[in-house]
Amino acid sequence: MEGELSFCGKEAARYVAASLPLIIQSDGTLLLDESHPDYEQALGALRPIAEFGKKPGRWHTYRLTPVSLWNAAASGETAERVLENLRRFARYGIPASVEREIRERMDNYGRFRLVRRPEGLFLLADSPERLRLASEWPEVAACLAPSPANVDAALCVRPEMRGALKSALAARGMPALDEAGYEQGGALRVAWRRVSAGGKPVALRAYQEEAVDAFLDGRAGGEGSGVVVLPCGAGKTWVGIGAMVRLGCETLILTPNAVSVSQWIREILDNTTLMPEDVGEYSGQRKQVRPVTVATYQVLARKSSPAGENAAHSLLMGRNWGLIIYDEVHLLPAPVFRLTARLQAARRLGLTATLVREDGRETEVFALIGPKKYELPWKAGESEGWIAQAECTEIRVPLDPAAAWRYRGASPRSRHRIAGENPAKGEAVRRLLERHRGEKALVIGQYLDQLKRLAKELDLPLVTGEMPHHARQEMFDRFNRGEIAALVVSKVANFAVDLPDASVAIQISGSFGSRQEEAQRLGRILRPKPGGGRAFFYSVVSEGTEEEEFARNRRRFLIEQGYVYRLEAWRPVEAGAPEGVSV
Repeated sequence: MEGELSFCGKEAARYVAASLPLIIQSDGTLLLDESHPDYEQALGALRPIAEFGKKPGRWHTYRLTPVSLWNAAASGETAERVLENLRRFARYGIPASVEREIRERMDNYGRFRLVRRPEGLFLLADSPERLRLASEWPEVAACLAPSPANVDAALCVRPEMRGALKSALAARGMPALDEAGYEQGGALRVAWRRVSAGGKPVALRAYQEEAVDAFLDGRAGGEGSGVVVLPCGAGKTWVGIGAMVRLGCETLILTPNAVSVSQWIREILDNTTLMPEDVGEYSGQRKQVRPVTVATYQVLARKSSPAGENAAHSLLMGRNWGLIIYDEVHLLPAPVFRLTARLQAARRLGLTATLVREDGRETEVFALIGPKKYELPWKAGESEGWIAQAECTEIRVPLDPAAAWRYRGASPRSRHRIAGENPAKGEAVRRLLERHRGEKALVIGQYLDQLKRLAKELDLPLVTGEMPHHARQEMFDRFNRGEIAALVVSKVANFAVDLPDASVAIQISGSFGSRQEEAQRLGRILRPKPGGGRAFFYSVVSEGTEEEEFARNRRRFLIEQGYVYRLEAWRPVEAGAPEGVSV
């Protein structure tokens, strides 16, 4: 009887294991069954440690990345706890190669530490042998200075090479824990107003307070350096201002474009006690360096000004910055990475809606800005009413006959543009605008010729990067006042454009398979709507072309966040109403 009971117990265990929702493959691919009752719990175990790949059907594909595992380690997770969580859901267990990968990546975080002593800046390691090995790596050796005679078991680091050393170690798969501290920076007398200039009470939302607290908490990968991830429309700007108010120090704010510069300055002046003479704009139009300065990435990326002066050096070294804020940090260009490496003594806050970078430089963001300190999932923000509920739809439109003929004989790169500029998309856009008559709508695209043609056909205003900054801002202001119901906009509106009343976005072309662009374009319409109204996001795709594959890649991030795309196949008007099917 005892043997029989033992046999039944083993069979029961096998049955339970076979019914679990997660399959972990030896190459590190993780397959999660969306239809399984434990899907949500398993997803909670995967999100902190893995990056979403694709959703071919009911099986969602994830993969482990060095940065995702380092972020988990920086947040206080251990390899043992991660493995224990995975075992709870793994149908066939964890392959030995995957277990080694998780242990190695997570254990490598913090093996090296940067500390400050009276004698200077030093690199420590968890063993003398590892420290000796690091000293022999050429890119590390270039960052070192001769060590004082009275210092043992440490490598002396040149202060100006602090960032370069961190980048070098991260590239070797061993990111350092930076415990060297930060300079306070110039003092700044600033506080929140009780009531904004517009007459509204000024107060951070609970999650914004949590984000500021997390940024300033030294237990999660270093006090005062790291990245806060919030959905578009959830108020990342307020988190940045909140950190500045808490720290009370001179602050440099870097943004993607001139429109964003204006918006940051307006928010600061409307909601804090700072005066106009305290806040400067450093852009193509103005060169003001003040206690709080808002600049564009483009200005920093330029080699020199027309007068030959290095603008970036003048801006960065001209004041004693205590805090540097990187708005839309996922857009950080390579020249600014290099400059950031020289600014490691200042606290650094990255703000973004997604850590996805299409260029694969997430490691540099982790090393030079810091680990992820706080994240609010998009659907969590939606459920709490902080962002609007959104319906996402892909509209598939047949190629125009002339475009189809050109597409068949074109090179792969030309095919993308031909499909993107498909003239047949114009009819789909017109009908979508009719469907949403009375709602504020944006038609967003990549190609200026296409946008100009469409704006003329639909008799709509067009906003592009060719327009002067003041003209663009005036058009956005008219849209916000309700004087314009719909705008055709180029990629200049992808980021940091405040159009709170927009509720419909129609994407007619984009940058190949850019996940970040898809998320940012949806974000243009996610500000909460009066009465809890919904937002509608449409992606118009040329049917039967490689644009369909790019569209699948573009929506990966949003699908991971919980958004579902419907599919509508559009036909000419005379064929009747459009056919809609769920996907």
